[in-house]
Amino acid sequence: MNKKKLHVKTGDTVKVIAGDERGKTGRIIAVNVDKQRVTIEGLNMVTKHTKPSASNPQGGINKVEAPIHASNVALVDPKSGEATKTARRKNSEGKTERYSKKTGEVI
Repeated sequence: MNKKKLHVKTGDTVKVIAGDERGKTGRIIAVNVDKQRVTIEGLNMVTKHTKPSASNPQGGINKVEAPIHASNVALVDPKSGEATKTARRKNSEGKTERYSKKTGEVI
């Protein structure tokens, strides 16, 4: 699979635009570039059954965040607070920066 850069990165605040969690916002805690998936804090919770082990002798049922495909999330502009598309451009020093397509401001 080709490694393509994603429009979001760890720490970004995003809004889910498709799926069961549509309309909710949260912070990205993990990014998997190979599978193009992002894990969002407190969203897309699934139930995991853990077998008893030496470290966890009780075992049990845990709620864990499952990853969501990156195409189903939109970056939330920190200034305006609404979802926006992003693009990349080079700044005056020649370094790549992300900017909001709505406002043109650097994110």
